[in-house]
This record gives sequence, structure tokens and C-alpha cells, in this order.
Amino acid sequence: MNIARPMAEPAEATAADLYPTRLPDREMVMHRTDPVLWSDWTPDAPISRDEAEHYRDNGYLVRRDVFSQDEVRLLMRASQELREDHGRIRAEDLVTEPDSDAVRTIFRLDQHSDLFARLAADERLAGVAQFLLDDAVYLHQSRLNYKPGFTGKEFYWHSDFETWHAEDGMPHMRAVSASVLLTDNGSQNGPLMLVPGSQNRFVACRGTTPEDNHRSSLKKQEIGVPQPETIDALVRELGLDVATGPAGTILFFDCNTLHASNGNITPFPRSNAFYVFNAVSNRVADPFAAPRKRPAYLADRGDARAIDVQRGDLTRARG
Repeated sequence: MNIARPMAEPAEATAADLYPTRLPDREMVMHRTDPVLWSDWTPDAPISRDEAEHYRDNGYLVRRDVFSQDEVRLLMRASQELREDHGRIRAEDLVTEPDSDAVRTIFRLDQHSDLFARLAADERLAGVAQFLLDDAVYLHQSRLNYKPGFTGKEFYWHSDFETWHAEDGMPHMRAVSASVLLTDNGSQNGPLMLVPGSQNRFVACRGTTPEDNHRSSLKKQEIGVPQPETIDALVRELGLDVATGPAGTILFFDCNTLHASNGNITPFPRSNAFYVFNAVSNRVADPFAAPRKRPAYLADRGDARAIDVQRGDLTRARG
């Protein structure tokens, strides 16, 4: 199910690299030149003024009680079915835990489920993304994430934009991620941690991008991650927040907000549906710091279409 309208052809590669990274001999922190909140708030905005200002100032926004209980149960059931029946999903769309065959991620979520395709287009996600970015949006990436109980591994500190810029050719910080929690996320079972205010700093990382870096980085990212002393300085200056909430909560966070998650050694699994909305005007082109483009399941650059935002209850929108 793809509810969409055609969009313009991708722009040519940007000549000027506004955020150079993967530097040969040093790491450095620079100030962001792009806005965080691209729209001016008005009373007809899909979020409140306080929410808009929180996103602008902190680089993320948690929205609870957005879906009905019936919608949440439907999404949780569909998520479980995908995980249990992953044999029909093509191998390149699957990532397993580093030390086991347990499913960690299913990419191209919108292509594997009509329900999750409809969720991507929902006004509670895509409509908010359009407001935050002040543009029509398309899906740069979508995936279903699992962090099983007892064995779920950690994921180290990083800015998504650093990777999308270096390896996908995303020119500007005009993208936002939306994570729909499909299980209760408490402080114990490896929830997302964020550095509030870090969206305004770009950490240009040291190192050279290896060939096919994505093959290893999806399990453990080692290139394009800040040094511990940089994270230490930023956290001491800006603080550290944890995004928790019951199933059905939506977490929006800016493409450049530093984030990470701990391992999960509790009995309680954690999962979420994850969508990356990019502005139509910010289409990816050639990588800025990688030898080749990443595959389409990581960075949609083929027949990507601007999302036609949908309204209504998810339980009445199947099929």
C-alpha cells in the first residue's frame, strides 16, 4: 500500500559541503547553520506552541495518548506477526543481533505491511513532520526495531544526520525521525537517550568511510561516532534525557540530535516503528564522505514519492 503523489526529480549533488565530516586527522564540533523548527507556529498547527518550542529548543518531542487503545493493539499485533513470520522478508531488509539470529530490525517497513504504510502517511506522523520541516515529505527510511529482553544490545552515541550526510548525500538538516513505541518503554529496558540541545551542534567525526560500511554499522557503528570526550563534554553542558512512555507514544527527534540506547537485560522487550521523514527539497544526492551510495533500503532515492497525508482511525483503514 503506497498512498502518495508524485514528487520532483532529485536535485543534483550540492557543490558546497556545509557539514564536512569523516575528517582524516581530527574531530571537531561546529554550529548548525540550518533551522531546527522550519515553520512558524500558528493556531492551526498540528502541535501546540509549547510542543513546537520544546522541539526547537531540545531537538525532540514526546507525544503521548495520540492513538486509541484499539489502534495500539492493532499495531502491536502486526509488529509481532512480522517478527514471527520474517522468513518471507528479503534478506537485505533483515538485521539480526550481533551475537544471535534474533531479529533486530526489519527495513522497508512500509513495503512489508499495509498497516505500517498507512501509519507512515497518518497526519499524526507525516502531518507533524510536514509542519516541523515546512515542506512536503517523503520516507527516507522506515524500519521496525526490536530490542529483546535479556539479549538486546546497546547502540552507541551518534547523530543520524552525520551518516545520512556522509553516506547518503543528504545536504541539509531538514529531516525528522518519528518513533512509534509498540511496547512500554521504561527507564530499565533500553529506551532512547538524547542530549537536549545537541541538535544545534554538528560533530564532524574523524575517520574514513570503508567500502560497504553499512554492512557492519547496522549491528555496531564504529565510523561516524563522536569520541567519548566529546560526548562527555556535551552531556555535562547540555544534560541527558530519556524518552519513555507507554505503547502508542510517538517520539519525534531532529536528524542531528545525539542519541543512543543501552542494552536490555530486563525480561521486558522493547520495539518501535521508525520512520525518517525528509523534506522534498532536501532529496539525497551523491555521498559527501563515502565511496558509494548506500542501498535503497537505507536511503530511498529511486521512485520515492511525497506522502499524501491521511486522516482517520487506523482500525478502519486496513486493506
